[in-house]
Amino acid sequence: MKFASIDIGSNAVRLLFCNVFEDNGKAVFKKAELIRIPLRLGEDAFLKKKISKQKADRLVTTMKAFKHLISVHDVVAYRACATAALRTATNSAEIIKRIRKEANLPVTVIDGKTEASIIYANHAEENLAHDASYMYVDIGGGSTEITLIHKGKCIASRSFNIGTILLLYNKVEKKLWLEFRQWVKDISVGLPAISAIGSGGNINKLYKMSDRKGNKPLSYKKLKLITAKIESYSTKDRIKILGLNPDRADVIVPAAKILLTIMKSARIQKVIVPEIGLSDGIVHGLYAEHLKNIRTKKRK
Repeated sequence: MKFASIDIGSNAVRLLFCNVFEDNGKAVFKKAELIRIPLRLGEDAFLKKKISKQKADRLVTTMKAFKHLISVHDVVAYRACATAALRTATNSAEIIKRIRKEANLPVTVIDGKTEASIIYANHAEENLAHDASYMYVDIGGGSTEITLIHKGKCIASRSFNIGTILLLYNKVEKKLWLEFRQWVKDISVGLPAISAIGSGGNINKLYKMSDRKGNKPLSYKKLKLITAKIESYSTKDRIKILGLNPDRADVIVPAAKILLTIMKSARIQKVIVPEIGLSDGIVHGLYAEHLKNIRTKKRK
């Protein structure tokens, strides 16, 4: 069976198609297709507090295209969620209304706490040592979600208005940055050898640039070296020489700095990058609801 999810982020909008099948009683999630459109809604939302007509039109057009693709793929269920950019924009309600009317597509704006819980729904730690500690870190354009897992249980979770676009344009206040660092440090006290589980486009790209293979963790030291190398190039040369996409070239260093700050504050020596994110978590939620509906029908 196939499910679809839409993630309307601050840097890009994503449509994920995912096949789900059971193997020996366990659900297996396999990505079928991922479409990414770099709309940069966060630039308008965080700098002007309002999405411009031009970007609103592009978003509506994108949602129309996504809805057609969802219909063609004949999915079991789909869901569209919007995060920090539409949480911030003063005209988000108007835009969501347009998408509902013109694309026949309902969109839910989720808060930071819900965003963190959806990302955690991927349960990437289930494939790792069960008696260890893991810190989920999802870095977006307008926020960073952190969830700390110890021995299979969530012991802390929080969303901070600290993202790559905000950092790029110096929109993160020093007080919030210090609070962010201190919170990460405080929740990590007494937990030895925490491993980070990183998600988000920039973290995925940093991992690929490290040349790590076979899902091997990326060390703090290696991440620091990669960041220094990227930072030594101008944005133009990051595109020309390093081969980064224009919408990635300027925000990848802010993302790396956020991740390095978290790792340093929590004394984390390695980050695992399973290439998961909000869109994957949405699919996990849709599948869980699908199973619940089947069980309910059987009882009737």
